Amino acid sequence: MMLFAVFLAGFTALTLRLFVFPAADVPVQADAIVMLAGPGDRTGKAIELARTGYAPVLVMSTPGTRGCSAHEAPKAEVICFSPHPVTTRGEARAAAELAARHGWTRILFVTGRAQDTRARIRISRCFHGDLRVTVVGPRRLREWPYAIAYEWGALAKALIWQRSC
Repeated sequence: MMLFAVFLAGFTALTLRLFVFPAADVPVQADAIVMLAGPGDRTGKAIELARTGYAPVLVMSTPGTRGCSAHEAPKAEVICFSPHPVTTRGEARAAAELAARHGWTRILFVTGRAQDTRARIRISRCFHGDLRVTVVGPRRLREWPYAIAYEWGALAKALIWQRSC
């Protein structure tokens, strides 16, 4: 019973550190802001960062039928893309390709709080410049169980089966 309690405490602490309270960066000047698709007000955060002047380029992942909010960021050039595959891995690949094409060495990524850890892993495998991540959140309490279960599975997939860019 004691071993189970220790395991449960460790699992809970790790879950909180990886998905609920990740190591988000303070926004800094960058060559581009890249918004990953997903829940939360990512678009609002990315546009706010662009309007504030953190980067001259705003890149928005717009998979499926999501529209591009190019008109909302007047201080930045806006680039929209639909990742292939429509995953964080696809977004990381697209961001790295854009960085290579445009000579970007520092990118500020915008993602959800729960996705932060996995996004860093995925992006760092493709983009070898200065990677900064700012998060949006928090999610509504009722959304956390699904988000945590999903992120544990997606993190295992990234660490075990999909170890390359």
